[in-house]
Amino acid sequence: MTWNRRELAAAALALAGCARAPAEAQEPAKMDTTPLITRKIPSSGEALPIVGLGTWQAFDIAPGGEDWAQAREALNAFAERGGKVVDSSPMYGRAEAAIGALSAELNVRPNLFLASKVWTQGRAAGERQLADSHRLMQAPVLDLMQVHNLLDLSTQLATLRAAKDAGRVRYVGVTHYTEGAYDDLEAVMRRERLDFIQINASVAERESEARILPLAAERGMAVLINRPFAGGDLFGRVRRLPLPGWAAEIGAQSWAQVLLKYVLSNPAVTCAIPGTRNPRYVLDNLGAATGVLPDATQRRRIVAAVAGA
Repeated sequence: MTWNRRELAAAALALAGCARAPAEAQEPAKMDTTPLITRKIPSSGEALPIVGLGTWQAFDIAPGGEDWAQAREALNAFAERGGKVVDSSPMYGRAEAAIGALSAELNVRPNLFLASKVWTQGRAAGERQLADSHRLMQAPVLDLMQVHNLLDLSTQLATLRAAKDAGRVRYVGVTHYTEGAYDDLEAVMRRERLDFIQINASVAERESEARILPLAAERGMAVLINRPFAGGDLFGRVRRLPLPGWAAEIGAQSWAQVLLKYVLSNPAVTCAIPGTRNPRYVLDNLGAATGVLPDATQRRRIVAAVAGA
């Protein structure tokens, strides 16, 4: 199936931050009831569904209007389908406040695993950001707080660990999103005891498979994956391709599910967090957390298909 110019333009405008236009997502979403695949956080044994929800751009919205209504429907669908991990940040504009208000309005906070970040310098500034995250997300206890991009790492990690000791944060981690930071990230992972790391990985960005993901498994760290669609670039490659017949072998019903299943098939990955506020895309993404995951041969087939697109 191919897309015409009108369909591509409409899809591009439909969702800020989603960076996605799958040809398969045309009919109204139907709620599946298949249990979602889960993986355990190594430091605790707590299980999380392997697909979550990112909020960069997509939830940088004000109350009222169509965007807010769409985000409300998306978060409700996510929670109703069994999704848990919602990742945000003070750097994502109004996203923390949107998630806090919507989760309270929908009464789904008990079902969610809320993650956010600090990205600042100095102890006082970090403590203020942490307090703001609690307030905006309306969560006296945040499930995961991360030092974003390793900024002022020692200071901010100490603040987050103190909050964990006080029972205001359950897990602590660090994040980055580019291969250029892998040397620094690897050093931190070897030096520090962390519950989580967050890093980029996709069919187009496979560098973390060689060093970072094996080290996370070795060190007993859970892994959140950002940029599973390479910032949306992967949809630009595959949007004109029909879904291959072999996608059925891994239970994939869309290109988004194929791309997510590639990332999720690495056993070191705990959860991927694609960003969207489109309810249909939320359910489509969660569909990647069902069925079987690709084996080594199927992973190579996915890489080859994308490379040849």
